[in-house]
Amino acid sequence: MTGVPRRCPLTLEDMTSSPLDLRLLSSFLAVVEEGHFGRAAARLFLSPPAVTAHVRRLESDLATPLLYRSPVAPTPAGERLAGHARTLLAASAAALDDMAELAHGVGRTRPLRVGIMGHGSAELTPASINAYRRARPEVPLEISQLDFTEHASALVEDRVDVAFVRPTPDDDRVTADVLTTEQRIVAVPTHSALADAHATGVTVADVADLPFVRVPGHTPRPFTDYLYFDEAGSRRGPDFAVTPQEVLTSVIMGRAAGSGLKSFARYYAWPGAVFVPVVDAPWESSYLAVRANDDNPEVRIFRALAVALARDLGPRIG
Repeated sequence: MTGVPRRCPLTLEDMTSSPLDLRLLSSFLAVVEEGHFGRAAARLFLSPPAVTAHVRRLESDLATPLLYRSPVAPTPAGERLAGHARTLLAASAAALDDMAELAHGVGRTRPLRVGIMGHGSAELTPASINAYRRARPEVPLEISQLDFTEHASALVEDRVDVAFVRPTPDDDRVTADVLTTEQRIVAVPTHSALADAHATGVTVADVADLPFVRVPGHTPRPFTDYLYFDEAGSRRGPDFAVTPQEVLTSVIMGRAAGSGLKSFARYYAWPGAVFVPVVDAPWESSYLAVRANDDNPEVRIFRALAVALARDLGPRIG
């Protein structure tokens, strides 16, 4: 089998700075999904030589082999490109839908509304927003901060169009894409007995008796399970909180503990709070959530860009 140069893996920057022909990507992706040049050609209503020429042209443009020929299968670079191809083709289809609506006089009366719970998906949150602004500079953006109780309700009640949340909403009216996956941490006061373990970490059993902040009764169960490590701790402190800032205020006052993802420490490095890894807790993900079956092309474009950037970042951070 042909080796793959060290130039790979490809990045989203490579993809967006290269003059890629979507026809070539379409032919390549069809071959990957069909596992056969002939079947891919039939699916696209092209001749097999035309599909073969498209793939060869793409390999030449990117200066790397994308497919093994016998049997037909993607190389490591081809596997990476297939993900980008799906995203770019989906974004292209959404853009065409949007232009068709414009041509038929369907105007857009409101901006794309982005909801962010806490710090969202770490650095991926501003990266996604900025990528969308570059791609769709004519579309206004509204950004709203979501609290712990708005895990799914902001979408369901049509107050936002896309939302950076964690964990995944348990609601059939909402669908979500994994963006980041990280280690769990607890936030404790500097005088806590667990603070000295910030370098080595603690276990779920160690945090079971911490006085975690309380949340309102209407907070979705997936979020409370996430916050309290699936109900591992039975003790609750006196303070209620619905935002990270409220959590940390209670922590530095020595009244409560909180939990989050490892990237939390980079965004909320408050004096008086110590962030301790919980080494045996399952890693948790952050998500981009949207309304199920939302046909707004701007939602589809934003979602495609965020997912593509997440692939470049990698599935696990922190």
